Amino acid sequence: MVKIAYDPTPLHHDRGLLEFPDVVAGYGYEYLQLTPHADFGPFFRYPRADDALVVALKKRVADAGIGITSLLPVQRISSPVEAERSAAVRNFTRILQLAVELDVRVINSEFSGRPERGEESEAAFYASMETLLPIVEREGLQLNFDPHPDDFVEDGLEAWRVLRGLNSSAIGFVYVGSHTFHYGDRAATLIPELGSRLRAVYTADTFDHHRSHGLRYISNPPGNAARVHQHLNIGDGDVDWAELFGALATSGFLDDPEAIIVSNVFAEDEDVEGSATSQLQKLRDLIAAARG
Repeated sequence: MVKIAYDPTPLHHDRGLLEFPDVVAGYGYEYLQLTPHADFGPFFRYPRADDALVVALKKRVADAGIGITSLLPVQRISSPVEAERSAAVRNFTRILQLAVELDVRVINSEFSGRPERGEESEAAFYASMETLLPIVEREGLQLNFDPHPDDFVEDGLEAWRVLRGLNSSAIGFVYVGSHTFHYGDRAATLIPELGSRLRAVYTADTFDHHRSHGLRYISNPPGNAARVHQHLNIGDGDVDWAELFGALATSGFLDDPEAIIVSNVFAEDEDVEGSATSQLQKLRDLIAAARG
């Protein structure tokens, strides 16, 4: 059965890294996905973890009786600025080493390029993968990408084409529920296209910014290039969860013991525990309904 993991980003402000395993276990989750944290792998910076921290984290995870499904680094590996790209490759290489030391086989990430320089960013991505992909394959890792809003590729199908071009079964796709409407709102057709290369699904809700003739929500000034989306509790936005989980069931994703579903709500820090526990129950209900 698919693994359900918790994204501990809401804990970053009030809890230490080594507290995460006990807190996540207390919420009822069996797994966590380790996201960018100041003491481990900050956004866009070289990882801060040393051997002692890795050993301590592994012990706390084991003592809590949970597992780490995956790491989520965010580095500018698709930057059209060469100094940023080369630094990101160095940083990402260290993340891969940390994953091996933690016995974590899955890396979920983002392209992290620039939409206004799409062609150059795509070229930078492929250049970075010339270095990173051989390491991923040699270490038996899986590296999966989410075409994040405000990246050089946002449309889900086009992102899959970019990834398919790498011609490696070690490369997969991350489908993020709260990015659905930036992807093109195409879960029913994209998920079958991805097949077994869909490796992770993140679950948080969002509003469809295309509705109400583009006025579902507003950023000023009109016409600016900002990408706005939310990470709400399931049911608080416009994502069609029955359609999404129906497609996941049909594709076999929900029955894959290596597949990962991550709860990643960022909008409910005032009630972290309530949000986390309700998300877990909603995910179990959605899985049961999709199978039934």
